[in-house]
Amino acid sequence: QVQLVESGGGLVQPGGSLRLSCTASGRIFSINAMGWYRQAPGKERELVATTTSGGSTNYADSVKGRFTISRDQAKNTVYLQMNSLKPEDTAVYYCNAQIARAGWSFSTYWGQGTQVTVSS
Repeated sequence: QVQLVESGGGLVQPGGSLRLSCTASGRIFSINAMGWYRQAPGKERELVATTTSGGSTNYADSVKGRFTISRDQAKNTVYLQMNSLKPEDTAVYYCNAQIARAGWSFSTYWGQGTQVTVSS
């Protein structure tokens, strides 16, 4: 079984910073990609940032220049450094991973989510 666990959410003032982390555990043969998505109340879940095992990254336009995704492959952990936070960033943030438990067949896994609230 594979489990993704997020941490690092909380309440911050506009302009503040937070660092989210997500660790994958269980039966893992290979992780092709990991990333972060978020969902605000009444809104659709949207991509925030992703990174592949090859090192490529992708960011939503709304967070580019403010957020940085990084990955420690040895620890099966992905991070999201969030700077210059805005009230519009308030959402539940979910970790996502493409994981192969055996061979090269990848499946999608999701974490339970961590709340980020940006408010004065």
